[in-house]
Amino acid sequence: MPGPMSAARGSVRLRTTAAATAVVLLTLAVGSWVLLATLRGALADNQDDVARARADDLLTLAAAGRLPDRLPSVGDDGFVQVVSATGRVVAATPHVQGRPPVATFVPATGAATARTVRGVRDDRDLEDYRVWAVRGNSPSGPVTVYVATSLELVSETVGTLRRLLLVGVPLVGLLMGVVTWRVVGRALRPVEAIRAEVTAISAGELDRRVPEPAGDDEIARLARTMNAMLGRLEAASRRERAFTADASHELQSPLSSFRTQLEVALAQSPSTDWPRVGHELLDGSQGMERMVRDLLFLAREDEDAAMAPQELVDLDDVVLEEAARARATSSVEIRTAAVSAAPVRGNREQLVRLTRNLLENAVHHATRRVELSLTTTDGEVQMTVHDDGPGVPAAARDRIFDRFVRVDDARSRQTGGSGLGLAIVAAVARRHGGAVALLEPPDPPDPLAGATGATFVLRLPVAAP
Repeated sequence: MPGPMSAARGSVRLRTTAAATAVVLLTLAVGSWVLLATLRGALADNQDDVARARADDLLTLAAAGRLPDRLPSVGDDGFVQVVSATGRVVAATPHVQGRPPVATFVPATGAATARTVRGVRDDRDLEDYRVWAVRGNSPSGPVTVYVATSLELVSETVGTLRRLLLVGVPLVGLLMGVVTWRVVGRALRPVEAIRAEVTAISAGELDRRVPEPAGDDEIARLARTMNAMLGRLEAASRRERAFTADASHELQSPLSSFRTQLEVALAQSPSTDWPRVGHELLDGSQGMERMVRDLLFLAREDEDAAMAPQELVDLDDVVLEEAARARATSSVEIRTAAVSAAPVRGNREQLVRLTRNLLENAVHHATRRVELSLTTTDGEVQMTVHDDGPGVPAAARDRIFDRFVRVDDARSRQTGGSGLGLAIVAAVARRHGGAVALLEPPDPPDPLAGATGATFVLRLPVAAP
């Protein structure tokens, strides 16, 4: 079982915080590099613009013969020299006054050229300069104007910003991590509450529900979905308990009857009519066998629901055969004039069982007549089974297709009714992509019509030709 540390390492909160922090740090690192490169380029371009403008101005003064020997200072980080064609410095800023030419490259006349000059002595230090040179004419002959700007100024400015970023970027990343950790923790708090509640729910507490946050975000929808699932589990558990209790009761009664018969027979021995006892037990065991078979069929309903039936079945043949079988064992009139061709795809044995259960239910409750109809319209097969009996009481209509439901209390298990017939009808209909329903009686009922009976309608998809 994973411990708390491994759970924390694998938590969504930690992974989200780490990912967000890594993205922010990477973005800031790339942005810092771009910023430093842009700043360096901007400072260098600015220095170049100033130096070229200064060189052009001095060349204009030299051409007019108004160039002073001592030029105005350009600050501690730069200097200017005007050199004649013979290499003599004719004018300079105080910073390099009396020094030989710092630069010796000569540009073409009227063209500005820039080069880097390294190792220029500045007091006790050696510095690197970017030197712009412009050549032109003066009254005393050709001259070259050199305007130099120190590269150290750009390096120092960029270095200062770099040091600030080296401190600031990690701090921003740390702050981002703390904020993300808190925000994600707050956002996941409802999820943790849902998890804790689901963990605490046991098989006997399926009526409990997880807390639903306000709003309609993903977590709120998750909570509603979880509660809906718990509702389905609760309903399934309730049905399972009811099914188990009903099945136990239904099976216990015939077993108790068997035991009583055997005890009585043994007590009366040797005068007991054992062949008669055997026949009675055999009849009872056949009823139990039918019930167990029905229970197994319903138990496999969910298991077999996904199996797509493939056999082509003429449902009209099935209906007519079952009607003929029912006529042979019942005095009720069974009308089949409205039965027409109805091809469906499915399991013939199950469709026979469905039809037989519906017909037996109708025959049992009918007074004189059962009417069967089978039609095909709009890609759907519709089978209607109507009897002229007392109908289904209003209190039982909603549960008529539930298991072990007996509408007629007089129809005991001794007469063959287990309360599973209509439940099997509904299960077979679902397996074949259809549905069965009990039609509502007219409201208000016609007092002259007497009993309206019950009408069951089965709908199945018609088979493609």
